Amino acid sequence: MEVPKLLRAWVLAVMALGESQPTLPNHHVLPNHRVSSETGAIFVHELERELFQDAFLTGHEDDGAAPITFQAHLQDHPDLPRWLRYIQRDPHQPGYLYGCPMATEVGTHTIEVLAYNRHTYETAAQHLVITIFPAPGGEPPYQGEFLVGNRNVEELLPAAMRDIFLQATAGVWERDDLHVINVTSTLDRGGRVPLPIEGRKEGVYVKVGSRGAFSSCLAAATSPQSRFRCSLGQQPLASCYDTFAPHFTIRWCNLTLLQVWPSPTALGPVWGSGVLEEGGDFQPPTEVPPQDLLPGYLVTLLVPLAVAALLCLLLGHLMCCRREGVQKRDLETSDIQLVHHTTIHGDTEELRHMARSRDVPRPLSTLPMFNIRTGQRINPMPGPPDGACVPLLPQ
Repeated sequence: MEVPKLLRAWVLAVMALGESQPTLPNHHVLPNHRVSSETGAIFVHELERELFQDAFLTGHEDDGAAPITFQAHLQDHPDLPRWLRYIQRDPHQPGYLYGCPMATEVGTHTIEVLAYNRHTYETAAQHLVITIFPAPGGEPPYQGEFLVGNRNVEELLPAAMRDIFLQATAGVWERDDLHVINVTSTLDRGGRVPLPIEGRKEGVYVKVGSRGAFSSCLAAATSPQSRFRCSLGQQPLASCYDTFAPHFTIRWCNLTLLQVWPSPTALGPVWGSGVLEEGGDFQPPTEVPPQDLLPGYLVTLLVPLAVAALLCLLLGHLMCCRREGVQKRDLETSDIQLVHHTTIHGDTEELRHMARSRDVPRPLSTLPMFNIRTGQRINPMPGPPDGACVPLLPQ
């Protein structure tokens, strides 16, 4: 009777524990958002905080000022595509997805965006469907990359700021068909993080493209004379007025001009609609004429077998037919060793015979008993002839 009581008490405890746990915050799903972009041009999508705040539950008075952070990744993948980057400087600021798609990125990319409310821990998800189309005119042949030293990357991502930058670039380039190709932070190029001092910025590389040639002002800024002045720590030569000031501080020594030639594109197959025309007949492809595969099969099979047989014959010849030479070498080596041994033995006997014929007295140190002070060769200690009773040390 004790077991059912314990079981019922355990069930009641588990139920009470489940009721005491707080419920998880709600997860909201926003409708899919579709955008499009062209290759060879900057793509920027702003993750608006207001859009996701409306999806959160309004249970706090400061919902409008709640910090929100975003996470973005390619659908069914842990990270973003190579051409796409994400940045959000502060939870109270919007996030940006930006990058420059190339010809290899043509197609549809689905990005999963997840927003977190840091006050209520609610989440909201949205699918961003990006469709990349090839640019009608292809890649611009003339491209210039400017380094803006007094800006961060998120400051040049809004369309209004990019338009201001293009207007300033048009005054130096003397062209009206300019467009921004890419925006890259210097930190992504190996730059250092600036010191936490007011007014210090990371720096941004802005690549601009055009169909027209470079102006004489830009060509002079990248001339060998200008590069030499930059190596000395001086400003490069400039034959025009700097229209970027005071909004943008351009580091002219880092200016890069590129002339890109369009690569020829091979004509691929023309795909049809896949629907058979009315009244038409399906024409299957013509049959392939039969081919004799026996010669190829024989070559593939017999050539390796012939090579293996030759290797086996060569190995057998070396192991079986070359034994006599090995034995001869072993005998010759043994004879040489015996000659060496006999010579050493004879020399030793000759030296011993010469030593015996010498008339030099034996050294005193070789005698059985020798007194160093008197030089006597007999036992200096008087006593019985029995040597066993002689003390080791004199008294």
